[in-house]
Amino acid sequence: MSGFVIDASIACSWLLPDERAIVADRAFERLHLSTALAPVLLWYEVGNVLMMARRRKRIHIEQAREGLQKLRTLPIVACPIASDDTILTLADRHGLTAYDAAYLALAIERQLPLATLDRQLVAAAPLEGVALIG
Repeated sequence: MSGFVIDASIACSWLLPDERAIVADRAFERLHLSTALAPVLLWYEVGNVLMMARRRKRIHIEQAREGLQKLRTLPIVACPIASDDTILTLADRHGLTAYDAAYLALAIERQLPLATLDRQLVAAAPLEGVALIG
């Protein structure tokens, strides 16, 4: 499958107006031409970010619900990762959380570029031969 991998930082940038970023805008534009892939954990990670934003009074609970509903209408395919070992190896090698390593592992596994705003992922991706969006 052609496309690209997105992480939660990109998805949250689409949903939270005070977190807009050029890289996220470019990734969103690509959705008109291709599908985005993400580990299944994307939905939980984005939900958590939205709940933290709600608790900090940045958004209302209705905005959190609407944000997740809006995100689910986009061409994003949730994918399992085949190898826990790959995730742990990447996390160890690059000082990533296992969550972030899952996005990188998916990009490596599917040989797709990665869209992220996470500095550690931006640094790790080229070292693993993964192109970055933006």
